[in-house]
Amino acid sequence: MSSAALWALIALVGIPAGIVSGYYLRRSWAAREAQSVEARAQVILEEAKSKERELLLKAKDQSIKIIDDAKREEATRHTELNRLQERLEKRETQFDQKLMELEQQKKDTADASAKFDVAKAEVVKIREEQMVKLQKIAELTPDDAKRILMDNVELRMKDELLARIRKVQSESDEEVEKSARNILSTAMQRIASSHASETSTTVVDIPSEDMKGRIIGKEGRNIKALEGLTGVELVIDETPDSIVISGFNPIRRHLAKRVLEKLMSDGRIHPGRIEETVEQVKKEMANDMKKAGEEAAYEVGVAGLDPHLVQILGRLKYRTSYGQNQLRHAVEVGLLAGLIAEEMGANVAVAKKGGLLHDIGKAIDHEVQGGHPQIGYEIMKKYKMPEEVAYIAIAHHEEHPKTLEGAIVKVADALSGARPGARKGTYENYVQRLDELEGVAKAFPGVDRAFAIQAGREIRVFVRPEEIDDYAATKLAAEVAKKIESELQYPGEIKVTVVREKRIIEYAR
Repeated sequence: MSSAALWALIALVGIPAGIVSGYYLRRSWAAREAQSVEARAQVILEEAKSKERELLLKAKDQSIKIIDDAKREEATRHTELNRLQERLEKRETQFDQKLMELEQQKKDTADASAKFDVAKAEVVKIREEQMVKLQKIAELTPDDAKRILMDNVELRMKDELLARIRKVQSESDEEVEKSARNILSTAMQRIASSHASETSTTVVDIPSEDMKGRIIGKEGRNIKALEGLTGVELVIDETPDSIVISGFNPIRRHLAKRVLEKLMSDGRIHPGRIEETVEQVKKEMANDMKKAGEEAAYEVGVAGLDPHLVQILGRLKYRTSYGQNQLRHAVEVGLLAGLIAEEMGANVAVAKKGGLLHDIGKAIDHEVQGGHPQIGYEIMKKYKMPEEVAYIAIAHHEEHPKTLEGAIVKVADALSGARPGARKGTYENYVQRLDELEGVAKAFPGVDRAFAIQAGREIRVFVRPEEIDDYAATKLAAEVAKKIESELQYPGEIKVTVVREKRIIEYAR
């Protein structure tokens, strides 16, 4: 047999034998491994059972402890509830007792009130019976008796009452006058102002009568152009060497006046030239108003105003009220208000600003509907002025201003307008005011004559001495002053002087 066949025989026999032996070996190993796993599982199972027993024991102990704690807490709560119940029962008992006491008191009060009403009715009845008896005895009604009693008391005490009235008036007047004199004299001695007066018409002088025809122009075209561009009326009559400019708006009148002066100076008068001159003068006046507003603010010592507000303030340069220039009036009021505020310890800055701007509404009241106080307030609020300053525009026309600075500006406004020479009124208005003043005094019984003197700032009332005694004269002066305050309108104050003069004349012969 060859070696190759031998190896083939060995392989043929050895491979199946190897497979069989490997199978049995694998089976034996698997059996041993299964026994080892089963043993380990048994060990783990025993350990788990042991831990389970321990956990059960711990859980049992914990549950017992929780039950014990719950029982103790329940016992505590039960005890507390019992205690609260006892307190509530005790309080309920006390409340019932108090309620019974209150009901008893209410009953006692009602009984006492009923007894009081009965007693009151009896007293009233007795009083009425006594009053009837007294009326029968005295033959007087209660009103008559009261009047007679008051008249007798007044008659007996009039000298003492008169002396006391004079003493009180003297003391109060002295104190008030002393304080007011110190404040106002300090304010007025530190201010000196010039003033100008204008009316609703402006007169322009012309070099010759021929100039009137040139101003009118062919078929009136020049005067129509002037009136249309300036918004005024030109009155060209027989008045020699003058033309009257009529218009309610003082700025437009001043514009027309300056335009006419420039045209006459230039010599060229025609619609085109008139239009150019009007535009030129408008620009010049805008600069003048701005400059006037800045100078006024600088003079009063007010800084930080909005440029538009300064421009509107400058318009007051061409506005007058009762002949008083409004810009100078605004400066006067601002200075006076600042000085008075300094003396009284008020806010000087607010008083100065409010005084300077208090009449700013008059600058545009020709163009805006409404009264100048409300217009002025809205203008100042528009340009971010503080409320306490803006309110002064309204306050200076209120009877009782809400702020001290408002009252100060109201006083300063009256001082500036009422000082001699500040304002001019017509002769008819002046005479009418004096007649009304005298008429108020003459309306009282016992007055013989009354004269308004010192331009209506004093009224002297002469009484008949046989009808009016000293005490009645004192009362009459107060009543006349009160009636003047309620019925008349006037600047400043009016002094009422009652004169009682009794002359007894005898002749020795």
